[in-house]
Amino acid sequence: MLDALPTAFLFFFAALILLVLPRGPVRGLLLLIVPVVAGLAVYAMPMGNVIRVEFFGFALEPMRVDGLSRVFALIFCIAGFLGGLFAWHLRDTVQQVAMLLYVGAAIGAVFAGDLVTLFFYWEGTAISSVFLIWARRSEGAYHTGMRYLTIQVGSGVLLLAGVIMHYSATNSIAFDAMTLDNPATWLIFVAFGIKAAFVLLNNWMIDAYPSATVTGTVILSAFTTKLAIYALARGFAGTELLIYIGAATAVYPLIWAQLENDLRRVVAYALNLQQGFMFVGIGIGTELALNGAVAHALAGVLYGMLLFMTLGAVLYRTGSSRATDLGGLFRTMPLTALFCVVGAASISAFPLFAGFVSKSLIISAAAKGSFYAVWGCLLFASAGGFLICGLKVPFFAFFGADRGLRPREAPGHMLLAMGLTAALCVLVGISPTAFYALLPHDVVYEPYSTGHIITQLQLLLFSGLAFAVLVQTRLYPRPERAVILDFDWVYRRLLLGGLGILAIPVRGLFVALDGFKAGPMKGLIRTLYNAYGPRARTSQFWPTGAMVLWIAILLGVTLLVNYTS
Repeated sequence: MLDALPTAFLFFFAALILLVLPRGPVRGLLLLIVPVVAGLAVYAMPMGNVIRVEFFGFALEPMRVDGLSRVFALIFCIAGFLGGLFAWHLRDTVQQVAMLLYVGAAIGAVFAGDLVTLFFYWEGTAISSVFLIWARRSEGAYHTGMRYLTIQVGSGVLLLAGVIMHYSATNSIAFDAMTLDNPATWLIFVAFGIKAAFVLLNNWMIDAYPSATVTGTVILSAFTTKLAIYALARGFAGTELLIYIGAATAVYPLIWAQLENDLRRVVAYALNLQQGFMFVGIGIGTELALNGAVAHALAGVLYGMLLFMTLGAVLYRTGSSRATDLGGLFRTMPLTALFCVVGAASISAFPLFAGFVSKSLIISAAAKGSFYAVWGCLLFASAGGFLICGLKVPFFAFFGADRGLRPREAPGHMLLAMGLTAALCVLVGISPTAFYALLPHDVVYEPYSTGHIITQLQLLLFSGLAFAVLVQTRLYPRPERAVILDFDWVYRRLLLGGLGILAIPVRGLFVALDGFKAGPMKGLIRTLYNAYGPRARTSQFWPTGAMVLWIAILLGVTLLVNYTS
């Protein structure tokens, strides 16, 4: 029965059911059951196009199951379950419904076999996810949500324009591999790039993730950008431009994350850095590189959620996620601190953790493809990523200067969600063969070679030594109570300033119009009213028939002029 129903619909139906359920544990149970049922259904699905429908003359494929789509759908189901468990305490209908719709739309998009279906789910993820930001119910969250929605919907508009142009040129809406040889594919590429958070297009991610609710940030981190990674891998594998975009994306966040005070923003920068590795793998386009990009995306879902879970628990207990407010929390939140260290080790690619077995695939593919400059950028980014997230986040949150905070440990369901996610990060790290078996291509690769282990440990140990020396000598940049703007300064300051300057003459024009309306125009209207109004003299002796006659005459003259011109 489930084979005949798009998997996304399970989540949509569950959202409708949730609306009629009473608030309480029953709703939380629904948030856990649906991802499990969907994951089992996805795992059991046969390969190939499962469902085809006709829609206004278009042959749509809402379910295309292959190695690439299935593995992303599986990790999305796992993320939905872990996010639902972390959010067990929620009694907020808006967040619960938004979570189900968001997860369903993301899963629907990865199964889309055509660009029209992809577009509908693409916009569905944007509209449903913004409520996870607005659910914080603050003025700042409202403005952040509006910026996020504008950018995400803008990505969808570009995608739609590209799809229309692509269909006009090829008479096809199939979602297959494309090349950047015409405006249509460029529009689609940019649409994917916005959602994937390309360098200089990444600010929505840094802006939105930390502004969502405690649970909303965890959910946001798992789906939007990873859906875009899937779309790039499906549509633009082997596009060389992605290699250089990826290298720049991997290096650029290092500058700003060192200065950032909000640790959730630091993690957002670190996740953006890791996406640069995925872009490189997709751009190289070999089976080894594509496996690396997919593997790193799957691992990124896990360690990204884990880090945001730990900081979410801190925010839940202390009311803050700023480095200047935190420190010494390991004393009363030891399990949360432990799970944060596991997430930090995973994102930093320590051996025996998830990031190591995924990231090494991409670095090896770059070396084998003779992209030596890019290979060097990736090594540099690996070391820098360890500094900004692997060390900075656990240190300032749990082991830094003691601020005297003594909050309780995180709630039991949060600890369980963090523990399961941490266990998956370790399981992937110690069982790479089983993990690689899930990937779309059959590639024999051994991550635990002596060379890989020594190279990575050298990077990490020297980075750790540098961090320790800088902290002890007080040369490490101290977090400041400020909002750090990078490229979003363009639209949050420069654009708003330009609009303010433009508003001056526009305001003057409206003032002049108001003055004209209050002066000469008002006198003219009064004169006309006195002459031709219902109580005016002309109204007393001009019969209705005469008015109709004059209208007919004017209409005739107009037609005559139009005919002879």
